[in-house]
Amino acid sequence: MFTIFKKKKLTEDQLANFFVNSTIKLVDSGFEDVAEIINNDPEFARSPQLSSEENDQFLLIVVAGNLKLMTNYLDSVKGARIAERIYRKLGTVLLTEPALLKETIAKYQSWMGRINHPSKNVHYAMSKGVFFKYGLNDYQTEYFKNMNTPNPIFLKRLDEIIGQFIFNWPDIQENYRITEG
Repeated sequence: MFTIFKKKKLTEDQLANFFVNSTIKLVDSGFEDVAEIINNDPEFARSPQLSSEENDQFLLIVVAGNLKLMTNYLDSVKGARIAERIYRKLGTVLLTEPALLKETIAKYQSWMGRINHPSKNVHYAMSKGVFFKYGLNDYQTEYFKNMNTPNPIFLKRLDEIIGQFIFNWPDIQENYRITEG
């Protein structure tokens, strides 16, 4: 009943800044480990040899998934305003027009939904997104390669890795009162 008085105030602009800065920092510092884990996974017939510099698609997958998850925790109007701020700030950092970035993220979200159909689990869609965007099917054993589906053992490991890149929206919802501005 009195939880509104315990919550800290956070403006939409502060939340957008925090999301963009923490996501970019996490991907920049964490993708090297992700690439190493993927490259050394024993389920592959041969190593994909991902470079730690190939994190552009990974960043887009992480942003697309986290923005999709945001809709579960914020009302649609507030979520739309925050997403617009995120697109503007991320566009500035990536030297991309916000409208183009928004369109690209929307395409990623749609594509991730299709490759993960019928499941609506965004976390799993992000893992499958990494699998397909990085062409990891080419490095699997013939059985899974011919099926064009991730080896479930590898996919479970990838799910654990992707879990580290999911923004903590429940914490934001529980501990902060988000205000305009």
